[in-house]
Amino acid sequence: MSDPRPQRETVREEPPVLEEWYRRHLRPDLYDISSSGVHPYTFAEIREMCGIGQDDLDAIVMDDSVSQGGSGIRQAIADRYAAGDADRILVTHGSSEAISLTLNTLLRPGDRVVVQEGIYHSLGHYPREAGCEVAVLPAAAVRDGEIDPQALGSLVTPGTAAVIVNFPHNPSGATLSPQGLKALAAAVAEAGAVLVWDAATAEIAHRWEVLADPGALYGPALRTVSYGTFSKTFGLPGLRVGWAVADPELLRATFPLRDRTTLFLSPLVELVAERAMRSADQLIGLRAAEAGRNLAHLRGWMAEHEDLVRWREPEGGVSAFPVFRALERPGTPPGAVEELCLELLERHRTLLVPGTAFGAPQGVRLGFGGGEADFRAGLAELSAFLRGRGAGR
Repeated sequence: MSDPRPQRETVREEPPVLEEWYRRHLRPDLYDISSSGVHPYTFAEIREMCGIGQDDLDAIVMDDSVSQGGSGIRQAIADRYAAGDADRILVTHGSSEAISLTLNTLLRPGDRVVVQEGIYHSLGHYPREAGCEVAVLPAAAVRDGEIDPQALGSLVTPGTAAVIVNFPHNPSGATLSPQGLKALAAAVAEAGAVLVWDAATAEIAHRWEVLADPGALYGPALRTVSYGTFSKTFGLPGLRVGWAVADPELLRATFPLRDRTTLFLSPLVELVAERAMRSADQLIGLRAAEAGRNLAHLRGWMAEHEDLVRWREPEGGVSAFPVFRALERPGTPPGAVEELCLELLERHRTLLVPGTAFGAPQGVRLGFGGGEADFRAGLAELSAFLRGRGAGR
């Protein structure tokens, strides 16, 4: 008997290159110099540094939380990023869920949206999925802490619905100076757009001061949605907690979608997250100092290998995007960078992320937020690979 129900055509969407790469290739026995986060703390370290005692854990009632997040964790996030206004905080399963909930709610078909080039895949996916008109802010337009005024003026025009950016940028580490942020905010406000601000690695800066959340900095004069996470600079990727800072009305409008997906977080996770947020200066400070030492070592490594690799030194975050000169030769196929990374992985147990994950097939994401010994060992393996590969050819 035939099925009387109407059949829908199914369009199979490929997974993001970045997530698929890690799914296939990340193993515990590697030198992982690919990550855009710092190396994770153990729970023992977190308990000691954040003052989480056995009595605190035993007192947790394993009941439901609430849609916007428990009051303790929301207030802790708000005190650091939202001038104390907990009504502007939505606590989520990583910043990926915050991105999904808010962009699915904010954007409409036909909206004109400016999206920064090479941005985290989710930030570009939802505008396309919503049927928006997407204009790209070129990576080359961001230099020396400023967005080129001509590019900014031509892209952020009246009627633009949203401008989606990530500073410090993952993977390049390019970021804005305070003056550059001021210029961007003024352009977005004048256009009547929403500034969508991904601040996943904002707490680690190398050239200028750490940028404040634009919503807290400019208040009602600028409409903003910003994202944060414990996964990058806090060293807590396994906690899977992120947040959005936005107008309370927009946050409430995400509830129908959240009610049909994840509902809320665990109270156990919220307690750990709250204590970690209250200890942010210590958690981030230790890892930021380590990343600074790694960056100094990387700076010397790049100078020694300038015949093989070129780069723009990162201004924030813990990742860089070096470009292999061999892959810039005319006629080099786009997939060559993936072959290079697989060869490095097989021969030297060293992991990088190919630039195809970011639409830039001549380079790789190289992370310098890991432990110093492993980072230096991974760079040594990369050096041996590149020198040997060059000699072989």
